[in-house]
Amino acid sequence: MNNTPIQVSKTYLPTRQDYYELLESVWDNHWVTNNGPLIRQLEATLTERFSAPLKVVSNGTVAIQLAIRALDLTGSVITTPYSYVATTNTLLWADLTPIFVDIEPEWFCLNPDLIEEAIRPDTTAILATHVYGYPCNHEALADIAERHNLKLIYDAAHAFDVAVDGQSILTWGDISTLSFHATKVFHTIEGGAVLSTDPDIIERLQLMRSFGHAGRDFLSLGINGKNSEFHCGIGLLNLARLEENRAARKRISDLYRELLSEMPLNCLDPANYPGLDYNYAYFPVFCWDNAMREEFIAKLNAEEIYPRRYFEPSLNQLDFLAPELRRSCPVSERAASTVVCLPLYPDLPLDDVRRICKIIRKNILQWW
Repeated sequence: MNNTPIQVSKTYLPTRQDYYELLESVWDNHWVTNNGPLIRQLEATLTERFSAPLKVVSNGTVAIQLAIRALDLTGSVITTPYSYVATTNTLLWADLTPIFVDIEPEWFCLNPDLIEEAIRPDTTAILATHVYGYPCNHEALADIAERHNLKLIYDAAHAFDVAVDGQSILTWGDISTLSFHATKVFHTIEGGAVLSTDPDIIERLQLMRSFGHAGRDFLSLGINGKNSEFHCGIGLLNLARLEENRAARKRISDLYRELLSEMPLNCLDPANYPGLDYNYAYFPVFCWDNAMREEFIAKLNAEEIYPRRYFEPSLNQLDFLAPELRRSCPVSERAASTVVCLPLYPDLPLDDVRRICKIIRKNILQWW
């Protein structure tokens, strides 16, 4: 049995030797940033993987910020209350007004049935999140966006390599944004990307991530959104082990689902999503109520096991929001008060999974 603390995630790293060998070229040519050969190799590899061009940037938040600028958004944006805080912060940072629309109760993504009544005359876009990597209802969202002349952005931070009916969901919408943070299925330690099938958008993103200039020509407004050769080297090596790591994540997820199957818990199952090729990024569990969740988290913490309340809070309830932005979103609010993501990473021992489930089952049976 592993007696060390078990965190909700553990960053996969390549071997030191593989990383040192990859970086020999960086020392040889002293090209450490500013669109070096490793970032170009990573972009080319991912472009081929997803059948759409992308630009690697410094992190997932900057990716959304660049998407907002590339699409010239103004006014208000329809968005989800059930996501990481960065999704909302990027809108507020750009002086856009987030209009929170509640989520659907099956996959916890933005509910298309509630969007049209929330659209204002100044609404210019929809910003939706593929929650835990489970895809939004793209057909419905795309239809609404087209009929109301809205841009459609997907926060796909959790959706690396997720596909439906054999097609990457990253090609949906006007822009998809990715996070390559160290906690993600694929990472560059810190990083992200912006993907679009529109070549004009990609050209704008290329300029905007590098101060808006190409060579000696200053062509547009821009920021420093670049990533380094050191980060992209980690990404290239992690890609080589991605399938192996995803298979390990699947084994762990399947065991969690088996051992918790008879409990009064909602464990999302990718097998129930038609045509889904999932990445096993997270294992979220939704409890009967908040008291149940807090009880078994406390029991796990006592055994030095640290799951995460992810996402919490529901973003429409953020303390720093103006009162008029705090629209009621009861499905999201309930999800945020009952969800817990259990530990999930490729080398998590299956015996530890069994121990985690034993603690949960014992506590729930006592509670029930």
